[in-house]
Amino acid sequence: MSTKDEVTSLIPPALAPIVRRRSLLMGSVAATLAAPAIVQAQGDWPKGPMKFIVPFPPGGSTDPVARLVQARITETTGWQIVVENKPGAAGMVGAAIAAKAPPDGQTWLVAFDSHILIAPFAGASMPYKDADLLNVMLVGRAPLAIACPLDRPYKNFADAIADARQRPGKPSVGVLTASQALLLITHLQKENDFDVNAIFYKGGAPTVQDLLAGVTDIALTTLAALDPHIRSGKIRALATTGETRTPMLPDTPTLREQGIKGYPTYSWWGIYAPAGTPRPIVERMNAEIAQALRSPEVASRLSAQIGVEILATSPEAFVEFQKVEQERWSRIIRENGIKAD
Repeated sequence: MSTKDEVTSLIPPALAPIVRRRSLLMGSVAATLAAPAIVQAQGDWPKGPMKFIVPFPPGGSTDPVARLVQARITETTGWQIVVENKPGAAGMVGAAIAAKAPPDGQTWLVAFDSHILIAPFAGASMPYKDADLLNVMLVGRAPLAIACPLDRPYKNFADAIADARQRPGKPSVGVLTASQALLLITHLQKENDFDVNAIFYKGGAPTVQDLLAGVTDIALTTLAALDPHIRSGKIRALATTGETRTPMLPDTPTLREQGIKGYPTYSWWGIYAPAGTPRPIVERMNAEIAQALRSPEVASRLSAQIGVEILATSPEAFVEFQKVEQERWSRIIRENGIKAD
């Protein structure tokens, strides 16, 4: 598969022409790095233990991505890789540490989709520039999910929208601040002419805790956060946000199936390196991570735990995917005057 085809397959149809135009301007790019052959990196690398920086605490969805990949690469190569959790400021602290690290292939950032929202939300206060980090790989993606307590009358999200139209501003929706969920619920309200009371949370755990307690009527957050409680029968799934149904919730219709207008939206995980990291090292690490992700053990565990669809893209495909995502969500932030807090 060419990089152009690889990128287009990850992008919603309405946005695909943007990527195709960019690809024509870029000219030919390197073939995808997820090929069976492992390229040779610089002979003296790695120089001792490497770091996988996770800019969030243990317990979320990014930490298991880093640890499962780290364990598999160590098993197959013998390399020593230490996972370091550096939480703070919605991922900005850990990202800044990675951005400022020497570009010698010893430091890698394992980031969540909120990484690309830091710049539009933080603005001039951001302690690094996007250009300080080099795209290495789009690891995978998973749709967001929408759920409600069992005592609410909604059977699907279309029911919740109908209620919000009858009682504008009354139904409450829990979302993370400075997140895709916040931006998506803002976009959905405008596109579908309804009004909810958005309740902002600093973390996934309190978002789900308040939903379980019935404090909020609905939560829009990651599939990984909601799925265990949906499976245990404590809450009811109303919708998922991808283009098609997710295997984790095969009986739950997508927003699109319910006739709700909006962008197909996914959580995603990516690998970055400090800008200036030598290309041969980036290629070698990309290939090793791809091999780890495609191993049956890692792929099955990531799918079961957090619903990840493995993508394992080339750096070029990740760059193009990120550009489209940043343009889409930055536009929604600007048009709606959304603030992080």
